[in-house]
Amino acid sequence: MNPITLEELEQMRQTYLADPKARVVRHAAMKNDINQIARVFEAEADNPDLFSINIKTMPATNQMASGRCWIFSSLNVMREMIAKKYSIEKFELSQNYVAFYDKLEKINYCLEALSAEAATDYNDPVVRWLLETAVGDGGQWDMLVSLIKKYGICPKTAMPETYQSSHTRTMNGIINQRLRRFAAETKARRAAGEEEKIAEDKQAALKELYGLLCSCFGVPPQKFTFEFTDKDGAYHAYRDVTPLDFYHEYLADDLDDYVGIINGPTADKPFYRMYTVKYLGNVVDGNPVSFLNLPLEDFKELILRQLKDGRIVWFGCDCGKDGDRDSGLWDDAQYSFEDTFDVKLDMTKAEMLDTRQSAMNHAMVFTGVNLVDGKPTRWKIENSWGDKTANEGYYICTDSWFDKYVFEAVVHKSYLSDELRDVIKEEPKVLDPWDPFGSLAD
Repeated sequence: MNPITLEELEQMRQTYLADPKARVVRHAAMKNDINQIARVFEAEADNPDLFSINIKTMPATNQMASGRCWIFSSLNVMREMIAKKYSIEKFELSQNYVAFYDKLEKINYCLEALSAEAATDYNDPVVRWLLETAVGDGGQWDMLVSLIKKYGICPKTAMPETYQSSHTRTMNGIINQRLRRFAAETKARRAAGEEEKIAEDKQAALKELYGLLCSCFGVPPQKFTFEFTDKDGAYHAYRDVTPLDFYHEYLADDLDDYVGIINGPTADKPFYRMYTVKYLGNVVDGNPVSFLNLPLEDFKELILRQLKDGRIVWFGCDCGKDGDRDSGLWDDAQYSFEDTFDVKLDMTKAEMLDTRQSAMNHAMVFTGVNLVDGKPTRWKIENSWGDKTANEGYYICTDSWFDKYVFEAVVHKSYLSDELRDVIKEEPKVLDPWDPFGSLAD
């Protein structure tokens, strides 16, 4: 390794001080946000809130101070199915109900994984990953499908939000300390030759944390009344409905008819193959989290087919790049950091994934797209950050931003070709837990 020499430092200083542009930028940066200094203001004018395909959807929801975007976005897709079936104008499914069982199942999943790794050293990368990630709010579409197939869904009126469901940080810290305590217990049990007691310790931890969830989220309903007024003003009430009944009878689609697709152009993931990630999941015996990796053109085309049929699309992206929450625009051309600071930043999508510069961290819903000569120029997005930002909670991304930062989507299997339907039946390749496509949307 080579240190910086004093001669090199002096040369860099003199070069910088001799640059008049650098002086202007330095003066601006002293008192202003870098994003505003580097902002390309023409970008907003180039991307109006107008779309050739614009699916009418309900008001934006709000995940508040929690990482439940994948739950909110998934339920936003499903509420539109129910609303269309029963002619409802405004309606929400209970995110709290799903989040309760997600937390419980993740706790059990983590306890089972730690039990399985009881003989493995703390410094093993898998154990270290399990302990560092433990249980959080984030997730992926297949994880939600597993929850709904096991526990069903219910209207928000049946299990509304609580302060803790909307502000999860402290509760998550308590959960994860208890899980790490269990990890230490497994090591102590094994050292004492008491491996047979690990299962008892696991049940004790699960019982304690179930009680914590009930105190924070409330006790999930076993039955409820589904009440609503339709678009014509007529009142309807369906009584003594269980959450599983609600899924099977009131949702218009079978969730197993959908498939996760990704665009991961890295050398370790050949296209037209199925992939899964070790220790990625929540329900132990639920649907495995799996994806079909496709080239960008095929990936985008399947999303467009579903939108053209008037069906919105769940997707996962990196929302932390090139976005402005106030204007509601994600555009890789709206900030000129390279020109402002004379630094080289350009990277391919594959390079960003391989170097961990980018990965999925947020889930939302495509509800529209603007097509020019059949090609998309910008996309309409339903977010879950409330209706006080952007266009009443709806956002826009440019097609070039999509190409760089959209990594995953879920489409109905009917849009797949016969060849792709054969591919999704294949056994998926198992990726390491820390693979970029094992990241959770939160």
